[in-house]
Amino acid sequence: MRLSRSLIPTLKETPAEATIASHRLMLRAGLVRQEAAGIYAWLPAGQRVLANVARIVREQQNEAGAQEILMPTIQPADLWRESGRYEDYGQEMLRIRDRHDRDLLYGPTNEEMVTDLYRNAVRSYRELPQSVYHIQWKFRDEVRPRFGVMRGREFLMKDAYSIDLDYAGAVISYRRMMLAYMRTFQRLGLSAIPMVADTGPIGGDLSHEFIVLAPTGESEVYYDAAFEAIDWTSGEYDIESQADLDRFYTRMTTIYAATEEKHDPRAWEQVAPASRRQGRGIEVGHIFYFGQKYSRPMGLTVAGPDGAPVIPHMGSYGIGVSRLVGAIIEAHHDEAGIKWPDSVAPFRAVILNLKQGDATTNQIAERLYQAFAPDALYDDRDERAGVKFADADLLGHPWQVIVGPRGAANGRVELKRRATGERHDLTIEDALTRVCV
Repeated sequence: MRLSRSLIPTLKETPAEATIASHRLMLRAGLVRQEAAGIYAWLPAGQRVLANVARIVREQQNEAGAQEILMPTIQPADLWRESGRYEDYGQEMLRIRDRHDRDLLYGPTNEEMVTDLYRNAVRSYRELPQSVYHIQWKFRDEVRPRFGVMRGREFLMKDAYSIDLDYAGAVISYRRMMLAYMRTFQRLGLSAIPMVADTGPIGGDLSHEFIVLAPTGESEVYYDAAFEAIDWTSGEYDIESQADLDRFYTRMTTIYAATEEKHDPRAWEQVAPASRRQGRGIEVGHIFYFGQKYSRPMGLTVAGPDGAPVIPHMGSYGIGVSRLVGAIIEAHHDEAGIKWPDSVAPFRAVILNLKQGDATTNQIAERLYQAFAPDALYDDRDERAGVKFADADLLGHPWQVIVGPRGAANGRVELKRRATGERHDLTIEDALTRVCV
């Protein structure tokens, strides 16, 4: 993409409404624009990040055996009346009435709809277990939307739902999804810590939320740094092995981690002082086992091994995809701008032509652009070098390939790694090799 033809409207000044780093930088970098309170349009660079986050989430869901579907944003209120949640959910639910006076709602979550899908499609225990997921926009009418995409009213979410014959099977599904979440967050460049949580309006009696440390977090958290040393993407745990899932879950629940509400000072004292981590935390995911909370009132049954009807056990698993974009920025930024992890960056590299119109710099920049495409942004604007450097740091591309007239005359470019600030003077071929690894 050529910056001169791109819809990436960077800002020099911070909008007054932006009070946290991610909100400030997303607006300044031209990733989003606010259309209403808590509702944002995602511009090209922001959409590319959102798509990269969704891709990683999707890949790990598929690896965990979940099947992708797509449920509608608008749901019939009658489904929620069956579960008993329609009146109980509160004012966060946007209730709608169509021209035929039918009650509808803009879905904040999908437990009722997926239960209805299962009860119309699954007949026998032989068809279990099952799990499905979708990545879809949700709406919750927050009384005070703030912090940009971190607490918006409209948001993109991955929600998955498992159905098992009994509690034992539901626990396996729960642990499989927990492992998938740990791998997802690590691939996104985040150290997310699972912490026992309240179930809230979803219901159930087994729940973990996944917390990322950030100064702008909503609650105080405590955990053992041993979490940070584990490579969840290694082959240590087979996601299809019950024994491996049991070992994994035991490890998860024996390393100390707690929110302020569940913090145990005595257990905290047993953690080595050098390993104690404490700070504010941002929730980026939440998993629930809720048993028969929805299957029982909504009449979901399957034929058991003896032919008798059995009420299945279910769970739900959410990741805030759009919220993750903000959380990643909170964890990876400095005063100059964003520092995207390679896995989610809108562009792997930006090419900075410091003398636009010069035959040699133009030629080299074009060569690099063609070699990196479509994963590069070419700053071909007729702007001062300082402006280009500032925007490159603001947008946070992992690599900056700097093409100046002096180096170009000798067939060389400067390569800067945004995360560390390291710079290297390289031949064009070496720069290509380094960035494409």
